[in-house]
Amino acid sequence: MGCSIASLTSGAEVHVPASSRRSAPDFALIGHQESWTAAADVLAVLRGQPLPDDEIKDLLPWIPPRAVCHVEIGSLTGAKARGVYIDSFIAPDRLEAAYTRDNLSRVRAAAAYAIREEAKIVSLGGFSSILIEGNFDQLPDRHDSVFTTGNTLTVAFIVQGIRKMCAIEGRDLGGSSLLIVGATGDVGSGCARCLAPLVKRVLLHARNAERLRKLATELESDGIEVEVATDLSRFSTAAGIVICAASLASPSVLEWRIARNALICDAGYPKNLSPGTTIPDGTIFYGGLGQITGGMRFTPDFRGVLNRHPFPDVVHGCLLEGIVLALERRFEPFSEGRGRITPNRVAEIEEIAARHGIHLAPLYNSDGPVGSH
Repeated sequence: MGCSIASLTSGAEVHVPASSRRSAPDFALIGHQESWTAAADVLAVLRGQPLPDDEIKDLLPWIPPRAVCHVEIGSLTGAKARGVYIDSFIAPDRLEAAYTRDNLSRVRAAAAYAIREEAKIVSLGGFSSILIEGNFDQLPDRHDSVFTTGNTLTVAFIVQGIRKMCAIEGRDLGGSSLLIVGATGDVGSGCARCLAPLVKRVLLHARNAERLRKLATELESDGIEVEVATDLSRFSTAAGIVICAASLASPSVLEWRIARNALICDAGYPKNLSPGTTIPDGTIFYGGLGQITGGMRFTPDFRGVLNRHPFPDVVHGCLLEGIVLALERRFEPFSEGRGRITPNRVAEIEEIAARHGIHLAPLYNSDGPVGSH
């Protein structure tokens, strides 16, 4: 299963069996790795053997977006969907604004790859969805392929996770203050609309003051008590429940800025909190993840590489949305643009996902499982 460094950087396909390319895939998943360890593992599978650490960082920026494996998904209804995973090979240390142009170019190239494959629906995962969520016009001519950021299903799993953890820990959701970090993004604003009616008050944090005011006005018109700030230190220690959904190049939401007994959902990709962060008397869990109970198979075998979770068949909601819609045979841009996620749309995609056996994944953090499973 060997593969030369030259073939990795040349744009030639790697280990995509010709026999499985006879028909167009139902879906394509565009993603990237959030750590150098994960990137090294992907390259090891593609090459057939590990690369030295010093070579990985030099090599990765030169690898063009490409399909790395096929994915087959089963539904509890008996339906099946076949897709392809395309890695954009965005380097984990190149997520800052200085690399936006290059990263957007990589997402566009990955999108073009999916279009050439004639994928019926394409999910934009991780940082890809952040780059594109308000810029769908940046995508290439899509022909018959439709694109979704997958953010609506991500919001659904975040909200489900918050409610589940509150029930497990006996927290009073209705009497709590909710802080959303990254509140004006698509995921953050969607979480605000879904959870604001269920809590005592909402604290919104983001860098763009104008967008903050617009979201606050929208929520206040429904009778929600709202506070906003562009400085996180202003009110973060007052929140009992925190959702971290900011687009950060590296973990930078510090534990001393958060209440000691807070329930924290880290829904960032990459994570907003540093691995190993602890909150005295509090709970941290990773949000926005779903589990496929009907089965998932990779060709070649990327189990434990692309789904690096302590539970089987767990996938980020942004990628799962395209899979869910493919199983449902609804090839439509379900999540498109920024700030359009509503509770009704969240309920709709939840229902579709559940019908196909795709549910909230068991909750965990960097130390392992949390709550009751």
